[in-house]
Amino acid sequence: MNTSELIVKKRDGGSLSPEEISHLIEGYVNGSIPDYQMAAFLMAVYFKGMTDEETLALTEEMIKSGDVLDLSAIEGIKADKHSTGGVGDKTSLVICPMLSALGIKMPKMSGRGLGHTGGTIDKLESFSGLKTDIDGDSFIKQANDVGFVIAGQTAKLVPADKKLYALRDVTATVDIMPLIVSSIMSKKLASGADIIVLDVKTGSGAFMKKQEDAFELARQMVRLGQNAGRKTVAVVSDMDEPLGYAVGNALEVKEAIEVLNGQGEEGLRKLCLMLGSCAVLEAGLAKTEAEALQMLEETIDNGSALAKLAQFVKAQGGDEKAVYDPSLLPKAAIVQKLFSPFEGYVQKLDADGIGRACIGLGAGRQTKDSVIDLSVGVVLHKKLGDYVEKNECLAEIHASSEEKAEQGKKQVLDCFGFSEKRPEGRDIIKGIVK
Repeated sequence: MNTSELIVKKRDGGSLSPEEISHLIEGYVNGSIPDYQMAAFLMAVYFKGMTDEETLALTEEMIKSGDVLDLSAIEGIKADKHSTGGVGDKTSLVICPMLSALGIKMPKMSGRGLGHTGGTIDKLESFSGLKTDIDGDSFIKQANDVGFVIAGQTAKLVPADKKLYALRDVTATVDIMPLIVSSIMSKKLASGADIIVLDVKTGSGAFMKKQEDAFELARQMVRLGQNAGRKTVAVVSDMDEPLGYAVGNALEVKEAIEVLNGQGEEGLRKLCLMLGSCAVLEAGLAKTEAEALQMLEETIDNGSALAKLAQFVKAQGGDEKAVYDPSLLPKAAIVQKLFSPFEGYVQKLDADGIGRACIGLGAGRQTKDSVIDLSVGVVLHKKLGDYVEKNECLAEIHASSEEKAEQGKKQVLDCFGFSEKRPEGRDIIKGIVK
């Protein structure tokens, strides 16, 4: 097969067969197709797009490039949840315990964060001693015994995606919808779950800033998942402000524990329950959304979800006492309050800016080798639509030094915008795509 001819075919708007896509991906992974030809192909896709059939074929080829998790030894229904990423996103720490308390298994592969804060893996390491480097047999055993397991992503899972993403990153081809879809879904499908719940973020702190783009991404991912034989549903959610009050690894773990204790910020709680209800409905455990939500709320009210989190932390070598006493989690040396020099309604709360402030404090990675500080971050006291009086506390800055705290205060203040008029109320749930 001639690679140049395939580039021409896509450049001129043609559709490639599964065999032709296989030639491109296999050749790129084994090195027989050089970067410059794959870059040309990516740019052709940027301008001409891909059909659903091409996107599915691309995804399947990416899955074939590495290991596929065999979860057949895990009993019962297996679900996975994926978020497209945002600021303060700690939903996995709430959803996994709730669903496993209802008997839905959650065998999850997760990544480390590159950006605002750590990924789920980094957040979990706030529990002293917790390990996420888990071998295959232990992964299966814990999923059966505890109901959920979260392990670090192996380099052998979809290596084609890693190589393609590195090239997309330097050739201005990151934001190609079919490639975003196949990048996310190849990892989810290779992870072997029966049910895939997607949380697609939109707004200032999201990858998809425009709502219509987020819905299109959700539709394409759901279609692809269903075409691949998995029950797939997406929730499009708001990321114009951080999710919940806390941004920063240990601070987010503490907030997730608050939600499992029946407290926590309303929007965070609502999103966790909605994402969880999608899995409960797809698993056939409830007939209506209201019934699914009630089942999930019961796991919080009766303490079974919190007990699942403690069981999970202990199983992975962590100190489960911190689940019941979050004061045992890492604490920053310096905590400073940011007082408002203005009064009025919070009209703007730039999620992206809060994320950048947390990177400055040391909560996130600027390069893949950066060491992150699990204790630092920002705890908001005010959110969009709240009224603020002059000299009222807007946020707490958790820092490793006075200097970093002062810098953090300046950055966080810049993220707030105030108005005399109360802004319109907003719903964190923008829609559901099935």
